[in-house]
Amino acid sequence: MLSELQVLRAGNVFDGVQTRGPGMVLIEHGLIRDVDFTGAAPPEYATVTDFGAEAWLLPGLVDTHVHLCWDASTDAVAHVTNGDPGTILDTARNAAATALRTGVTTVRDLGDRDYLALALRDQVPPSRRPEIIAAGPPITTRGGHCHFLGGEAEGADALLAAVRERAERGCDVVKVMAGGGSMTPGSSPLHQQYGPADLRLIVEEAHRLGLTAAAHVHAADAIGDVIDAGFDTIEHFTFMTHDGAGLRDDLLDRVVEQGIFASLTLGGVPGAPPPPPAVAARIDALIDVLTKVIASGARVVVGTDAGIEPGKPHHVLPYALMQLAELGMPNRDVLRSATTEAAEAVGRAGRKGVLGPGADADLVVVGSSPVADLSALTDIRAVYRAGHRLPGN
Repeated sequence: MLSELQVLRAGNVFDGVQTRGPGMVLIEHGLIRDVDFTGAAPPEYATVTDFGAEAWLLPGLVDTHVHLCWDASTDAVAHVTNGDPGTILDTARNAAATALRTGVTTVRDLGDRDYLALALRDQVPPSRRPEIIAAGPPITTRGGHCHFLGGEAEGADALLAAVRERAERGCDVVKVMAGGGSMTPGSSPLHQQYGPADLRLIVEEAHRLGLTAAAHVHAADAIGDVIDAGFDTIEHFTFMTHDGAGLRDDLLDRVVEQGIFASLTLGGVPGAPPPPPAVAARIDALIDVLTKVIASGARVVVGTDAGIEPGKPHHVLPYALMQLAELGMPNRDVLRSATTEAAEAVGRAGRKGVLGPGADADLVVVGSSPVADLSALTDIRAVYRAGHRLPGN
């Protein structure tokens, strides 16, 4: 823990809600003590770092859907399935370090193996990794999507036991494969894996134990069941069909009315290979759906799925945020989505994604205005995690 008062100054501040002019952030013991825009002089005993008139201070970014144990290789499934635990833990450690250097100070890991994201959280000091909101192995049917991660459970007793195990181990969120996925042989995004009663059972038990609940789902009928069950976030939310994707306005209206977070899967680094065939064949229809979801006023956050393939390494979030803007969200709203909104989606409202008294001192400094051009998020001048400046920037 830091024992002295630090002051960070810059010509511009985005506090997670609005943009402000010149300001300073006062940090003590890993927390933000105050944010000042009056032009007052820093306390005499403070250590002051002034980043200059052109720099911007921002809250650390939040990625709502990552896979730290996955290495973003051409066969990430084989890596996470066949690697020994020590190798996979090294992958997760490197992935977390990469994300942090990119300004991502909080990640929600929605699918590991052997609860290794929890092991990483225990082994690496908070100042040297992002905050990790962990799900452990996702709950799935026998032979279902991502069954190779070890989360198979069917029937009420087994599902309740699975939720309770995650709570006992220290997970923060329960991830459920409500539908299938294209990365698992024999599975399909159009296939519904759990019925309404099972989904409600999982959510009710998760909430009773103080955990949030996230559902992987693509097809419209499964999306309807996920909404009925009361999940906190819906992952992907693509409305895939056999020949493309087709938005159901009635379901989107319910998501908007109920304030459910739509965690959209966006982002690819420059020069990335084409998406998987199941996605490539539907790309125009998917873009149309996502554009309409964003325009609807739904609570949209970005989960990159970082780690699953070469186009999604663990520094992909800034590119995903640029894509969100390309799909119609104004830059200022993109920044809110990646900070205050995302923090609420992952259960860290008030602690993460905001610059204000009592919040964790997780900050990013960039060299120019991300409101004018989101590519500024790739020009990182400094990252602070729990009040500690990341070495090397």
